[in-house]
Amino acid sequence: MIANYVAVAAYAALIVVIGLMGMRRLRSFDDFLLAGGSVGPWMTAFSYGTAYFSAVLFIGFAGKIGWGFGLSSVWIAVGNTLIGVLGVWLLLGNRIKKAAHSLEVKTMPEYLEARYDSSFFKGYAALAIFVFLIPYTAAVFMGLSYLFEVSFQLPYEYVLLFMGVFTGVYLVMGGYRSVAMIDVIFGLIMTVGVLVLLWFSISEGGGLPNIVQSLREIEPKLAAPVGPPGFIPLLSLVFLTSVAPFAMPQLLQKFYAVRDRKAVQVGTIASTVFGLLVTGTAYFTGALTRVFLSPERTPGAFSESGAPIVDALMPELIVYVIPSALTVVLLLLVLSASMSTLASLILVSSSSVTKDFYHGFVNKNAADRSLTLMGRSTSALFIIISMLIAWQKPAVIVTILSISWGAIASVFLGPFLWGILGGRIRKPEALASSILGLGTCLVLFFTWGSAKVPQAASVGMIVSLVVPVVGLLRSSTPKKPLQSNHRQ
Repeated sequence: MIANYVAVAAYAALIVVIGLMGMRRLRSFDDFLLAGGSVGPWMTAFSYGTAYFSAVLFIGFAGKIGWGFGLSSVWIAVGNTLIGVLGVWLLLGNRIKKAAHSLEVKTMPEYLEARYDSSFFKGYAALAIFVFLIPYTAAVFMGLSYLFEVSFQLPYEYVLLFMGVFTGVYLVMGGYRSVAMIDVIFGLIMTVGVLVLLWFSISEGGGLPNIVQSLREIEPKLAAPVGPPGFIPLLSLVFLTSVAPFAMPQLLQKFYAVRDRKAVQVGTIASTVFGLLVTGTAYFTGALTRVFLSPERTPGAFSESGAPIVDALMPELIVYVIPSALTVVLLLLVLSASMSTLASLILVSSSSVTKDFYHGFVNKNAADRSLTLMGRSTSALFIIISMLIAWQKPAVIVTILSISWGAIASVFLGPFLWGILGGRIRKPEALASSILGLGTCLVLFFTWGSAKVPQAASVGMIVSLVVPVVGLLRSSTPKKPLQSNHRQ
């Protein structure tokens, strides 16, 4: 236990040092937001991966989905890697950097304004970022706090405070430059952590064949290509978590800051390998909660009625499987993933207020120094707001993330993706796709309930994607000439 405290203390000291280094190199608001647009491939790759995969993956998704779907949850890892990482880098990496340079934009709302000549679009998009990313940030705080609560026997509130303070330290001090610098360290810690988790999980289970057999004995479908909940729920989860990155501001913002085309090429390979390792391990070990956990052996993962407490499954699994001497490695794994995701979410939320609202509508001549100060202030404010939401433990982590991802993706997916890939998309189709996608998503959330949140999110995203195409097909259909009643 003492070693755990020492490791976390050293980790906190490292964060402070990185924050100071970033602050010394911070010269402008462009440095604070995008590190001057000069971030190299490894920093960008690790920054993308650590922002994509957080405590929400390891604590919320891996536990709940692994318990319900068994080994078929690994399909989500395949989708995340091939679509959410490789597909995004190949299709959008260079295009976003080129668009940012040619249109002179630094945020997604600014891109939508420039691409569709609509200041309303920028304001609407910035508002959506603020409203829907803050609950996601709270979900990340919750996921990490659950893990530390189990591992250190510390009160949830203390862990939450620790997370908020140290995320604020390096983000507010150094901005994206500090985030990019420390994400390389975070990525290396995550790589070591998932290898440790994978090794000891397979060893504890007696090897892969024995694990598969154990799952079959519990429920045959847990070892089948499609788990017990069925094909549609699984497909919805794959679609939501794999396609949403094409529209998530905290991920795509990385390409505004990347140095050049060569950096994108190298980063594509690095981020794909990293994504497969992290997601594959997370969902595979999530399925093993069925093998290792029970009310008798791990009572902390179950309610008095014997039902699993889904957000407690992975923390309990880690404590059960990993030797106590190595538990700190897993703690630092989830801590690294979470703090990177938190920093990315907070930075994008801050930019929506500072760059898009204040500089875009209130004071277009604002001094660079005042924008930097405001960016720091709003970052600190959003950390506090997210902590207050997390303090209330509002719902299951997976539900919060699905709502946030579904809503944001429904807003941005159609207008941003078709705007980048296809030059013919016009403002009416783009606005309609965004508004109808979000409206569909929210209506289905409230109609179908929390049990079908991923399905509701997926439908909203599909609407956002399809509406512009329908509009283009209608506008390109030749009109029939009017029939004249005049006889020659």
